[in-house]
Formats: sequence, structure tokens, C-alpha cells
Amino acid sequence: MNSQTSNLSLTENITTIIRPPYFYISGFTGIPHIKYYYVFLSLVYIVTLMGNTFVMFVISMDRSLQSPKYIAVFNLALTDVCGTTAMVPMLLDMFLFNRQFISYNQCLTSHFFVVIFHIMQSFNLTILSYDRLVAICCPLRYSMLISNRSIFQLTGAAWVLAVLVVLICIGLITRLSFCGSVVINSFFCDHYLLYSLAAPCSDVLPNRVMSNLIPCLVLYIPMIFIIASYICIIHALFTITLPQDRHRAIKTCTAHLMLVAIYYLPMNITYLFVSFIPSNIRILNLSLTSVLPPMLNPIIYVLKTEEFKVSAKRLLKRVAQRAVGPLMLTSRTK
Repeated sequence: MNSQTSNLSLTENITTIIRPPYFYISGFTGIPHIKYYYVFLSLVYIVTLMGNTFVMFVISMDRSLQSPKYIAVFNLALTDVCGTTAMVPMLLDMFLFNRQFISYNQCLTSHFFVVIFHIMQSFNLTILSYDRLVAICCPLRYSMLISNRSIFQLTGAAWVLAVLVVLICIGLITRLSFCGSVVINSFFCDHYLLYSLAAPCSDVLPNRVMSNLIPCLVLYIPMIFIIASYICIIHALFTITLPQDRHRAIKTCTAHLMLVAIYYLPMNITYLFVSFIPSNIRILNLSLTSVLPPMLNPIIYVLKTEEFKVSAKRLLKRVAQRAVGPLMLTSRTK
């Protein structure tokens, strides 16, 4: 009798996790003229690859740009390339060729790469903000507080934190059972939508807590730090007596401020008004906020940063001379 009771209690304590063989990504289904949007995404992806690759090439080839600020810019460009590559080709493959069924493991893998690079965009902008804060508010201590080593350490810590956050989310997903719908009403495997599907037959409270914690950790806290740093920067600008020095300090912040606005404003609108935005508009807006900042970041830096423009022109001129030199020598010998 006792053995039967113990066996029964053991059986009751065993929880069976139901994992579906696949999910269905509904994505942009039902949105009119969506194929034009796919063409737009393809162009955005090409421009993103070309622009960010050019930024990384110039920084890696010009020693004058291998400074703490441009190490952070290089990491931002690398993150932009990897983030769009993790999202756009998969998205185009899904919806152009009707491959909207994605396996359970592929879904979690896609979630890992899309989210981690999205988080790193926010962290990179925060590191750049810290660099500008020290450069303008504490110029005499800049070389002491900011160095290539310290930027590498900050960037490494940001990567570790981003990986931990995403792995915790994936770990919380793997403990859920999916006994109902497998339709994800988005264009990728979003954590919120995944645990919402499991809500009828699983305890999703830890997932809900994590879902509320992540925006605070990777979006709002960095944004608050950036706002606070620019309040300090504005205060420091009023103490600069020479107009040319003040103008130069403002110019160094303009490009970064534009990057911050392009990334944080649409993201905040999406998250704050998610319950008021129709589903299709929300999906389009979220996809645009994921692909447009990586495309615009290198364009802004090329156009707004004089130091980078000078280095880029010098490097392109040197490359052109190396390419034209052998041709001119060959024509002379003939």
C-alpha cells in the first residue's frame, strides 16, 4: 500500500512539458501591398551592410581613429551588421517563399540572435554617451578615465550582460508547455508572444516578470543615463567661454544625439502605446525600428563627424592611388 502511494505521488509530481514541433509566424499576413515592403527591406539591408562595413573598414585602417570613441563606434557598426543579418534574410525567406513554419529550436535560436543584437544597440549608445560625458565635463581627466582598455572592458561587460539576459529568457521559455495555439502574431519569435501562447497551461509568472524587467534594464535605464549625461553636458557647455570651443563640443554630440533619437523614440512609442496600436501597424512599426537605425547610423557618422570624414577621404584617396598607380605604370611602359 505504501509503495503504491509513493508511486502515485511520484507520478503526480512529474510534469510533462509539451513542446510543439513548430510555430507559425503570421508576420505581415493580411497587410496590403506588402511585397513592396519586402523590396524596401532588401534595399535597407544592402545599404546597412555597405554603410556599416565601410565604417568598420575606415576605423580599422586608420590608426588616428583607433581611439576609445571609435572603438565604441566600431562595435555599434558590428552590432548593426549582425543584427540586421540575423533578422532580414530570415524574414524575407519566410514571407517571400511562404516558409512561415519554424521549428521549436529554430524559433529559440532566432530569438537569441535578434534580441541580443537589439540589446547591444542600446548598450553601445550608452557607452558612447559615457565617452561624450567624460570628454566634455571632465576633459582634463579624459585620458585617465577613458582608454581603449576601459572601452573594451565596458563593451565586454555589455556583451556578457546581454547574453545572460537572453539566455534567462530562453531558459524560462523551455520550461513552458504549449497546449494551444502555435501562431505567433509577429515577424519573429518574441518572448512576450511565446509565453502568452503557453499561458493557458503553464505558470508564466516568471516570464511575465522577466518581460517587464527587460525593458527597464536594457531600454529605460540606459535611456535615463543618456538623458542625465546630456543634462550634465548642457550645463558644462554654459561654462565654456570661447564660442568656437562650445561649437566644437556641440558638434561632437550632434551625431550621437541623432542616433539616440532614431533608436529610442520609435522604440518607446511602440512599447508605451502597444495596447492602442492595431496589430498590423505594431508589427510594421516594430520591424522598422529594428532595421532603420542600423542603416542610418553609418550615414549620420559619415555626414556629421568631421574627423571621420577627413579619415575616410584620406583612406579612399590612398586606395585610389594604389589602384590607379599600376595602371598608369603599365600604360607608360607600353
